[in-house]
Amino acid sequence: MIQLINVTEEKLTDSILEGVRKELEQFKKQFQPKQPTEWVSRNDVAKMLGVSFTTLYSWNSKKILVAYSIGNRVYYKLDEVNNALTKSAC
Repeated sequence: MIQLINVTEEKLTDSILEGVRKELEQFKKQFQPKQPTEWVSRNDVAKMLGVSFTTLYSWNSKKILVAYSIGNRVYYKLDEVNNALTKSAC
């Protein structure tokens, strides 16, 4: 048996509902649907950034961009390309 002292029924109900709301918010944050990965070709990235394939290869070597390949084709994740761009002080 549990006895509650100096707690009204309304306060108890509000407290329980607030706890449930917090748990539901945490649950929703964990299980948001993911957007599908958008892949772009090496040619598209070079055109988009206005650089040559040699520059892209250099950036891959320096880990500035990550390239993914299937056979002899090279692709990049669009969001990784966008995230690699940084603000310039100029």
